[in-house]
Amino acid sequence: MHPYLSLDPVRFGLPCSLLHQSTHSPRLPQFISTTSLHLRLTPTSVSDSLPSATLRHPITHHLRNSRRRLVTSAPAAMFPENLLAADICALAISGGVATFFLLLWAQTAKRGIFDQKLNRKLVHISIGLAFMLCWPLFSSGYQGALLASLVPGLNIVRMLLLGLGIMKDEGTVKSMSRYNDHRELLKGPLYYAVAVTLACVVYYRTSPVAIAIICNLCAGDGLADIVGRRFGAQKLPYNRNKSIAGSVAMASAGFLSSIGYMYYFSKFGYVDKSWVMVLGFLVVSLASALVESLPISTELDDNLTVPLTTILVGSFIF
Repeated sequence: MHPYLSLDPVRFGLPCSLLHQSTHSPRLPQFISTTSLHLRLTPTSVSDSLPSATLRHPITHHLRNSRRRLVTSAPAAMFPENLLAADICALAISGGVATFFLLLWAQTAKRGIFDQKLNRKLVHISIGLAFMLCWPLFSSGYQGALLASLVPGLNIVRMLLLGLGIMKDEGTVKSMSRYNDHRELLKGPLYYAVAVTLACVVYYRTSPVAIAIICNLCAGDGLADIVGRRFGAQKLPYNRNKSIAGSVAMASAGFLSSIGYMYYFSKFGYVDKSWVMVLGFLVVSLASALVESLPISTELDDNLTVPLTTILVGSFIF
C-alpha cells in the first residue's frame, strides 16, 4: 500500500471515481481504480506515515482551530527567527505612535487651537486607543505583553516626574490638566497610564476585559465629558454635576468601540467574536457609565473608578 494512504471503514470517505484515470500510474496500486472502494485520508494514518518534521501539529489541531486565523505581524515577518528583535521593533513603532499624539496635543494646547478642556479630552481619547491598535505588532505571551506595556509604563514615570516638578514640560502639563497645575498629573493622568499598563500586562489582547478597560476609559469617559458639556443641559437627578447626555454618550462610545476592537482582534485570531461577547460589552459599558455618573466618581476620579468597575464586572462576565 502507498505509505501516505490508508483505508478506514469507519471514517467518512471520498469516492475514488475521480481517480479512475490514474490506474496506469506506477505509484498507485491497481485496486484504487475500483469505484466501489473509498479512499480515506485519516489523521492517524497521515501522522504515522509522514516524517515528523512535515507535521509540526496534529491535523486534528488544525481542524479544530481552522476558524482562528492567525496573522503574522510586520515586525515578526521581518525577524522570523528572533522574536525579541521583532518585539523591540514593535516597541519602537508603538512608542513612536504614542509620542506623536502626545506631541501633537501638546502643541495644540500651547497654541490654544482648542479649548483646554477639549484638548485634554482629545489626549484622553486618542492615546489609549491608538496604543491598543499597535498590540498585534507584538508577539504572544509574556514577552510581548511586557514589552508592549513599556509604552504606557514609561508614561507613568513621566507623569510622576512632571507631577512632582522634577521635569518641566509646559505643553504636556497644559494638555493634560484642567488648571495648568503640574500636580494634577499625579491624579487623573497618572491613573490613566496605570490602567492602560495593567490592561496590557494582566489581560493583553486575548482578553475582552482588556478591550473593555481601554475602550470605556478612553472612548467612553472621554466622549462623556465632551458631549456632556455641549448637550448636558438636563442633569441627572442624583448628581447635578453629570448629565443624561454625557452618560448616554459614555455607554454608547464605550460599547461601540469595544465591538470595533473585538472585530479588529478577531481578524488576528486573538478573540472569537460572538453575540455573547457583544452582550458582555454592553453590560460592562452600562455598568461603567452608571458608576461614572455617581458622585463618588467626582471624589475618586473617573480614571480610577471606570477601570476598576470594568475589571470587576468584566471578570464575572467574560
